[in-house]
Amino acid sequence: MASLQPVRGTQDLLPADQSRHRHVIETARTIAARFGYQEIATPIFEFTEVFSRPIGETTDIVVKEMYTFRDRSGDEITLRPEYTAGIIRAIISNGLTQNLPLKFFASGPMFRHERPQKGRFRQFHQIDLELIGVPQPQADVEVIEAGAEILDALGILPRTVLELNTLGDTASRRAYRAALIDYFGKYRSELSEDSQRRLEVNPLRILDSKEETDRRISQGAPSFDQYLNDESRKFFAGVRAGLDRLGIRYELSPRLVRGLDYYCHTAFEFVTEHLGSQGTVMGGGRYDGLMALMGGPDTPGVGWAAGIERLAMLIAEPPAEPRPIAVIPVGEKGEAEAPRVARELRRAGFHVELGYSGNVGRRMKRANKINARAAVILGEDELARQTAMLRDLDAGTQSEVPLSELAQRLAPFR
Repeated sequence: MASLQPVRGTQDLLPADQSRHRHVIETARTIAARFGYQEIATPIFEFTEVFSRPIGETTDIVVKEMYTFRDRSGDEITLRPEYTAGIIRAIISNGLTQNLPLKFFASGPMFRHERPQKGRFRQFHQIDLELIGVPQPQADVEVIEAGAEILDALGILPRTVLELNTLGDTASRRAYRAALIDYFGKYRSELSEDSQRRLEVNPLRILDSKEETDRRISQGAPSFDQYLNDESRKFFAGVRAGLDRLGIRYELSPRLVRGLDYYCHTAFEFVTEHLGSQGTVMGGGRYDGLMALMGGPDTPGVGWAAGIERLAMLIAEPPAEPRPIAVIPVGEKGEAEAPRVARELRRAGFHVELGYSGNVGRRMKRANKINARAAVILGEDELARQTAMLRDLDAGTQSEVPLSELAQRLAPFR
């Protein structure tokens, strides 16, 4: 039986945990809808190219983390490691680029073969927001605002800091990339193995390295600000002005980067000190080059993703589930009538627990165990009068109530 354990890096979401996850998702879904975002669901697995082409064959995600396999048809399939590429694929596949702008919200499981630690799993869950087809800075401001509103509704925002940076446009990034290669090339032998590999294909990621030697060397690296052209500076000024008008506070973080070439302009993260080293609770940015890279028309996009596990660890106890009403039959007539009474109460919006066996005492113990608010006792004498005994389990009082008035009389206990 020792082998009957969840796979390393996965977890069972028992009712209490699932309640926290559901609260995060439902809160995010509600706020996203207020901003006009429609919910979308994409497959949990896709052809590997959907992820490997945009993420890059040499990135850590593709090289080390993706769950990739060949199915029985011989197709190479990957469990999704992130949402954005799959959503862009769905837009292209379904011809939705004729209906821009598109605003999508999604939630679901992701898969990465990472080292499990607090707030990080190999099967994890995300909420995701994408705004496609708007090139202006106001789109970046909107998705950040929506993220802030969700965090605020969850009671998390005051414990986070919004870190903000600009990655510039393509020309700015190209110039900065060349400067980084020139700088880090002088220290090639001192860089970590990963950063030596990144030097040729993804030098911006060296700035994001957690290795102590890499971080020390990076301190002397040239600043991106030196290579931003006027257009990039104007775009970033527009984003900052929009956030300032909304009163959304942020801190500039020059080392906040995105290594892939399709990312541009705004990069941001909401971070907290309440989760140890896994401090990012929501992160995103602009990715104007992604759609074209995946074979669609050149279309701008901006969005973010947030880990549900991390958010669930930060929220207060979610609202309790409604306390159920226990329907307790007595005798054969009660047993026969109980399912109909339970159905009528459920249709009226009550949570109803119907006991399956045992005498009245045993069923009352069950009602107390499940924290029922009230019990509807269906005895033969009462049923002959078309009534039921209604017991308030908190007050300990009871009264006889016509069956036709049960829902009305139970309304205060809803």
